Amino acid sequence: MSSFASVDSATRQTQGDGITAEDIQATGAVATEDVANYALTLGDDALMLAQRLGWWVSRAPEMEEDIAIGNIALDLVGHARFLYSYAGTAWNKTEDDLAYFRDEEEFRSARLTETENGDFGQTIARQLLMSHYFLGLYTALQDSTDETLAAIAAKAVKEVEYHADHANQWTLRLGLGTEESHRRMTEGLYYMWPYVAELFEDLPIHTKLAETGEAVLPSSLRDEFDRNIAYVLEEAGLEIPQVPSARSSQRTGKYNEYRGYILAEMQSLARRHPGATW
Repeated sequence: MSSFASVDSATRQTQGDGITAEDIQATGAVATEDVANYALTLGDDALMLAQRLGWWVSRAPEMEEDIAIGNIALDLVGHARFLYSYAGTAWNKTEDDLAYFRDEEEFRSARLTETENGDFGQTIARQLLMSHYFLGLYTALQDSTDETLAAIAAKAVKEVEYHADHANQWTLRLGLGTEESHRRMTEGLYYMWPYVAELFEDLPIHTKLAETGEAVLPSSLRDEFDRNIAYVLEEAGLEIPQVPSARSSQRTGKYNEYRGYILAEMQSLARRHPGATW
């Protein structure tokens, strides 16, 4: 397990410094419609994964992990806030409008972010894949020609570095632990792997914005992702699953069988009491 440097809590606290959603609003920057749609997609990924991870608070295998997973979920909510706040400037909508008052088919999250938690091994398998995807994405997006997206990425990348380290450590712990932990981690990877390919599809919005340097082509992130995941799995005595890819929704909202349940729980209070504050 010494192959991966741990990020201690003191270091992580210093990484929390940076922009806030309110800072984005205060700049007066207004996203173009294409950039807004791109930011919305990224925000949807973060929000859906945060909702899934939040379930583990009070259910994780140890108290420290309750806190760790809760903090990761909160980081992801923060990323969603930044992205929704910026996207909303194109349509005069707030982050709450975009999170709570869009219908199921209007979300553009990848299917991997919405998959079932399953047992802890299955959740860690998803977290390993998503955190390394986010790490590659935000590292590259720091060079966006859109200054606001670049600033959001610079903030987010410091946090997803911790998320990836956390997932690496748990993958090693489970893969190299008992026969049972190894089995569960293996099964978790097989459950999650079919949804990986969708993360790296180049859709028209990516191609258009990549030409101006505003967005990152997902396909450009795949090689590094594969190398990093292969290295972690080899260290953990695990193998890359040899399974076919699931049918892609191309972020249209199709084939997302779990999304409605997630949104029903997340949006119920806001829709029952619209405009309420506390």
